[in-house]
Amino acid sequence: MALGLGLASVVPAAAAEEPDLIFRRSTVFKWLSPNDKLATYGLDDPEVEGVACHFTVPEKGGFKGWLGLAEEVSDISLACRQIGPVRFKKKFEQGEDVFRQRRSLFFKKMQIVRGCDVKRNVLVYMVYSDRIIEGSPKNSTSSVPIMPWGAADTAVQRCGDFVE
Repeated sequence: MALGLGLASVVPAAAAEEPDLIFRRSTVFKWLSPNDKLATYGLDDPEVEGVACHFTVPEKGGFKGWLGLAEEVSDISLACRQIGPVRFKKKFEQGEDVFRQRRSLFFKKMQIVRGCDVKRNVLVYMVYSDRIIEGSPKNSTSSVPIMPWGAADTAVQRCGDFVE
């Protein structure tokens, strides 16, 4: 049963679908085990059409990383952009999860959350990691101004109309 619980906590818990791996680059060479890497992923906001985010995370190599036992560091970068007409699927809360992923076997997770700067009509995304006992102040923020997308997109939505 303990093994089952351990394996269940390795599976990412996500608000969005699994992100798409764009590419990986090795950063630390290891002779007999996998290298440490930086991996860049892309994902679409599950509740806001027309917005995509890309994030880069370090991935531990070595035998612990290969077995999924290493605790990943909290250095994560984030960039979000408008990639089409912005359409809100439903109302959302400030700081609502867009994506979550475990960064250690039991205690640490990375989260991408979304908010709305009502005054400027800008979506704001933040990535950070936390632990049960102590979080990390390391974070990254990206903003997406909601703009018309081509001549046919005349009805620009206001994110403030969709904040609960």
